Amino acid sequence: MAEKKTVKSIIAGLIGLAIIGGIAYGANFADKPVSGGEGAKSAQTTDAKDNLFPIKTWSKTNCESTPWVVADLKGFFAEEGLKIVYTGDTQPAQQIPSVLNGNNDVGSAHPNTLAVAIAGGAKIKGVVRAGIDPTPDQDPKLRHMFWYVNPQKDGNIHSFKDLNSKEGTVKFSTITKNICADFLAGQIADKQGLDRSKIEWVSMPDVQAVQALKQGLVGVAGVHPPYYKSMEDAGMVKIADSLDAGLGVGGGVGYYYFTTDFIDKNPEIIKKFARAIAKAQKWANDNPEEARKMTEDWIHVPVNATHYYATDTKIVEDEIVPWIKDLEANKVIPQGKVKASDLVIHSFDS
Repeated sequence: MAEKKTVKSIIAGLIGLAIIGGIAYGANFADKPVSGGEGAKSAQTTDAKDNLFPIKTWSKTNCESTPWVVADLKGFFAEEGLKIVYTGDTQPAQQIPSVLNGNNDVGSAHPNTLAVAIAGGAKIKGVVRAGIDPTPDQDPKLRHMFWYVNPQKDGNIHSFKDLNSKEGTVKFSTITKNICADFLAGQIADKQGLDRSKIEWVSMPDVQAVQALKQGLVGVAGVHPPYYKSMEDAGMVKIADSLDAGLGVGGGVGYYYFTTDFIDKNPEIIKKFARAIAKAQKWANDNPEEARKMTEDWIHVPVNATHYYATDTKIVEDEIVPWIKDLEANKVIPQGKVKASDLVIHSFDS
């Protein structure tokens, strides 16, 4: 009973913290072997007697889709005796609750999202890294986020610092609160001398941010790699990217997480999942054009690039610390309530 109350309180808290934006990004891919859409099945099998261990997750029809598509279509999950069962679309604020209540087994999130949930009592742990930011010498289009302005409305804006010239607040797009978009934008604002109070957050999925910026509904749109091409095709101008946050690879770090109960009961399954997803991420990094095309076919928008990914199962706690400190500084969580070690488990490091 106590655990049920905890789940309910976390669900309420997460919904309260998040301003939900958007609807499902994808279309119906019923004629394809893999889909992130409603009722989708794994590419590896549709047979309930295949002896593959099912792992449930929500539809992957946004920028996080690439490793899932690759691991499924290339057979990396099946090699480990696993199959992914896609359970349908789940809004951002409902994703962690869906793992807590068992509707899904695994999700992925940035450290600040995990920290807020864990501070509220969620029993979840990151088991392997997802995306990271590439190093400065690598292709810029792989960086975790770009921020754009509409030159027809703000032709004199070339950086966050230039936004000081605008009267009042400036509307920034974000998928929801306490994710990469607000964390990284806040870090860039601090470095470039833009007071965070100047930023007004407006929640929407990346796929809607392009139109919102064109129509003047937001002044700055922050989006992820699959949507850079859409922004550029629309004539929008980049004014910053995640490298400007000064956090190195940690500027894009995310984690795949399970409940501690699932981890305790299925340690070998977690190891297999970590190996399969890391192999898929390495493949995506090594084959960027094919990974880009697979992502484009999946989410049905023009894709310029995919995210850049960790290629091993190593946990690096130092990458998590700035995300927690930012939450503390902005009084989202009490200081000292959560440590980096509370967010992750090292049992599956390699």
